This record gives sequence, structure tokens and C-alpha cells, in this order.
Amino acid sequence: MIQTGAAGDKIFRTILFIFAAIILVIVVAMIFMMVWNSTPTISKFGLDFLTGRVWQPAESIFGALPFIYGTVVSSVIALIISVPISIGIAIFLVEQAPKKVATPIAFMVELLAAIPSVVYGLWGIFVLAPFVRDYLGAFLAEYLGFLPLFQGRLTGIGMLTGGLILALMVTPIITAVIRDVLEVVPDTQREAALALGATKWETTQIVLGNAASGIAGAVVLGLGRALGETMAVTMVIGNSPQITASLFEPAYTIASVLAANFAEATDKLYMSALIEIGLVLFLVTFVVNAIAKILVMNVGSKTKAS
Repeated sequence: MIQTGAAGDKIFRTILFIFAAIILVIVVAMIFMMVWNSTPTISKFGLDFLTGRVWQPAESIFGALPFIYGTVVSSVIALIISVPISIGIAIFLVEQAPKKVATPIAFMVELLAAIPSVVYGLWGIFVLAPFVRDYLGAFLAEYLGFLPLFQGRLTGIGMLTGGLILALMVTPIITAVIRDVLEVVPDTQREAALALGATKWETTQIVLGNAASGIAGAVVLGLGRALGETMAVTMVIGNSPQITASLFEPAYTIASVLAANFAEATDKLYMSALIEIGLVLFLVTFVVNAIAKILVMNVGSKTKAS
């Protein structure tokens, strides 16, 4: 019986190892496929592919800098807007709200994360874009128009709208992770602070300090989502390969250029350029999510140590 059980455990471990190995094989295969198919543009353009500002497939000129610029700027806009909101929601749910209030709000936050991207895109086209054109953009142009960021055409479709739709999409993710991070902070720390005469806000500051690395991990995780978001951004950002200081002007992101142009890439070099852009996005997203995982794990290890 003991030998049979030992053999069963060995078979079970082997099966689990195979399942885990399959994931690694898939990731390695994806990287190999993208590197192999990117060889034509890597050989022809080298690093100039990443620094080039011109994208003209008809003339076989491919420069990915406008897409990198659009991805970075739209993601930064999203984080500037969503991070304070996410932290505030998470603090309210964990530190302030009674359970009967926190539970339905937490459910609604999680529901926002489950809405399909294309639904956000439709909402962005019919609601957010007109709002940006008629109200928000007009307000920014009137009072902050002396800044290059808020100059240019006001169509409602552009970098600002893309950043806003991303902010809405990453807020539920950042909020959920921060809420989980705050919940794992031991209650003894809160009780000790209150016993020493700290106010509720001062106690919350202590909790936030202990959860700082986890909050940073949540932000980085949200950044990874923003970098890779496709359909919603494609529908509202304008899809123009240009680098401009104005947030009102149309732009492109790496994910949106892949979604909008892949079906048209009949030329081998054109296809190679798009795949190389996908490789860049894959590697950046992989690194960002790895950093987020390490930061969130750091909070868990500190909690166990305390």
C-alpha cells in the first residue's frame, strides 16, 4: 500500500510538472515565432526601427517610435487619473466602509473589470468622445491652452480620449489588487496605532506605509494592462502614426496598430514589421508584470515575517 501510494504521488507530480512545462514551452515558442518572423526588419532596420518616426508601408519604410510614444503617453495619462481614484476606493472599502456597504461596491468594481473591451470602446465613441470634444477639451483649451498639451483640433478622438478610456479600464484592476494588499496588513498594526492615540487617518497612513510595495505592484500591474489594451483604444485614439505634443490630436499605440493593420499586411516586410512591434509589446508587458508580481509578493513576505 505504501509503495502504491508513493508511485501514485510520483505520477501525480509528473503530470503536474508536464502541465507547468507546457506553459513554459508555449511562452518560449511565442518568443521564438516572433523573433523568427521579425528577422527581415531586424536585419534591414536594426535599432532604427525603434527610433524611426516615419511609418509608410507603401514605401517599405517602418519606424515604430510613434507607436511607442502613443503607448507610453496614453498609459501615463491613464495612471495619473486612475491611481489616486483606485487608492481612494481601496482605502474606503478596507478601512472606512462597513461591510454591508463595502461588499456591493467591491462587487461593482469587479464587474467593471469583466466588461468586454469593445463595450468600453462603444461607450467611448458615443459618450466619452463627445464629452471630451464639447466640455472637457473645450475647458482645457480655454484655461490651459497656453500649454502645448492642450492645443490643436478638438474632435473628441485622440490621445486624451484614449488615456481616459484606459483609466476607466485599469481602475478596477488596480483597486482590486490594492484592496487585497491592504487586507493582508495585520489588524494588530491598526490596533496598536489606535491604542497609542492615533486617529483613523493616521492609522491609515501607517497601513499604507506598510503596504507601499504592494501598492506599487498594483500600479505596475495596471500599467501592464494599459500597455496591452487593444480594442477600446483603437476605437477612440484616432489611429494616426504621428508624434505631437497635443493630447487632442489622434495617435496610435502598439496594440492598436496591430489590430488595425494586421489584415492589410500582405507584404513580407510589412508583416515582419508588425510582428516585431508585437515582440516589443510582449517583452515590455512581460517585464512590467514580472516587476508587479515581485512587488506584491514582497508585501506578503513582510506580512508573514511580522
